[in-house]
Amino acid sequence: MRIVSKKDIKKPFKAELGEIIYEMIGHPKDLGGTTKHSFVHVILPPGKSSQAHYHKISEETYYILKGSATLTVNEQKVILKEGQACLIMPGEVHKIDNTENKDVEFLTISAPAWDQRDSHFS
Repeated sequence: MRIVSKKDIKKPFKAELGEIIYEMIGHPKDLGGTTKHSFVHVILPPGKSSQAHYHKISEETYYILKGSATLTVNEQKVILKEGQACLIMPGEVHKIDNTENKDVEFLTISAPAWDQRDSHFS
């Protein structure tokens, strides 16, 4: 069993384009050693975005906790609002942008568990 909260993650990963990533449950043994899924809490500050990427194997779901963000999947743009989720299938190139003046917070769930070898950047 692994019980964790965002505040337990002392050093979140800070991505190149501004995402602050709290990997809470994942593939590495210190994160539970999961293989079937991973669970991440992301903070996206105003004006920041993720890098466009896709996964060869993993399905990924984004769920917006706070704020709204522009999600682009295979060049199709949608506004995801608080309380909405979007399923992203393997091979779909996607990125998320915060065009608001406040942080966007969202969860990502990947199945099978996120593994950096499955992420490919466009």
